[in-house]
Amino acid sequence: MSTWTLKSTPPHDWFLCLDIEQYFDHEHDPETIFEEGFTRPIPVGDRDVIVTTFFNGDVEQPEFHCESPETLDKREIELANKSLARIFGTDLDLRPLYEKAENDPVLGPKLTELYGLKRMARANLFEDAVNRIIEMRLSHKPTAKRMVHDVREKYGTTLVHNGKNIPAWPRPHQLIKANPMSIRKLGPTKRKGEFIIGMAEDILAGELDLEFLETCDPQTFYDTIKDVRGIGPTSAQQLMLFRNQTAAAFPSNKKSGEEKGLRKWIIMSYGGDPDTITEDDFKEMITNWEGYEASALEFMFVNWVLSEKEKKRKRDV
Repeated sequence: MSTWTLKSTPPHDWFLCLDIEQYFDHEHDPETIFEEGFTRPIPVGDRDVIVTTFFNGDVEQPEFHCESPETLDKREIELANKSLARIFGTDLDLRPLYEKAENDPVLGPKLTELYGLKRMARANLFEDAVNRIIEMRLSHKPTAKRMVHDVREKYGTTLVHNGKNIPAWPRPHQLIKANPMSIRKLGPTKRKGEFIIGMAEDILAGELDLEFLETCDPQTFYDTIKDVRGIGPTSAQQLMLFRNQTAAAFPSNKKSGEEKGLRKWIIMSYGGDPDTITEDDFKEMITNWEGYEASALEFMFVNWVLSEKEKKRKRDV
């Protein structure tokens, strides 16, 4: 067994994430994570290992206590921490955003209400892309999560934790052994199966460089990933938010003169007209977000999720 500590840049209140079901996979129950920890397979070199993390609850001195039943050497722990840092956003420093946007009429109140929030992602861009492709256009999220789980179970490495099987996320070399119809039998459409296998083939052929995409500037990321079959402009903007970076870009994506995607939502949140606003006016609208666009939008998203939950609670009373 191996244990270690992963420190996070403050402020960080990971417990806020437990209210956001979209951050978790089929096998996770956020209501039990507070006491039992967050468990998932982590890619470590050529193998996958189970890691359970416990948050210390200290927003200003945040730490994650990590445990693995495997015996990991120093290099393997470093590799595990690279994935864990991306999952939890521990390297993201949002302190400048709190200062820049304190008086922002839309974002400012959300920074106060959700102080310490950092987005959750998956261990790497390929995992996020597979998840996004499968769940795309599926409104019933439990069903979508089950489909993702079934693809992992079919093509990923199966690990055992406390007597339960937990499938790791399949690597590209595992998914190219699949065929679209086999994936179709697990729930996703045949086209989604083609998209996933195609992306895996592009990665293995060297036509898609995940390390480059993780570190390049937002516009380059968007221009590159949106042309991947099955991604497109809206998914490209979504995937940009999960990188281990605070910055993002929201290029215009108009169809028949009507703005689409995240840019439309942002403009409407500030009371603007997404179909007629100029690029200069849009940049001025989110001037307080500069360099922290991805993180700022996550505050907007989480606030929306919690607001919708509260509306549902009141309807059900």
